[in-house]
Amino acid sequence: MNRDYLQHALHTFNGGNWYGWKTHDDNGNKIPNSERMQYQHIKIIKDGATMPTEAEVNAKIQELKDAEQTAIDKKASGKQKLKDLGLTDDEIQALIGV
Repeated sequence: MNRDYLQHALHTFNGGNWYGWKTHDDNGNKIPNSERMQYQHIKIIKDGATMPTEAEVNAKIQELKDAEQTAIDKKASGKQKLKDLGLTDDEIQALIGV
């Protein structure tokens, strides 16, 4: 799954929609759209929100990736256990839809 882990992680802080992206750097230069969605270009747009550290954001990104991989691994393990019980691939697909 290709996911924007940075934005997913940012949404876990400050109750959700608290940030936006800077369009210009500190020197007034326009930041190209392809480069805007990076930690250094986050701006707070919600009163009372605090900026998490880059280390906190990176830790949350890793936590999200680990949880996603765990779910993938559990699904594969479950499918293998069903095969070990003698179910065919078609029967497994009928049961779990994959």
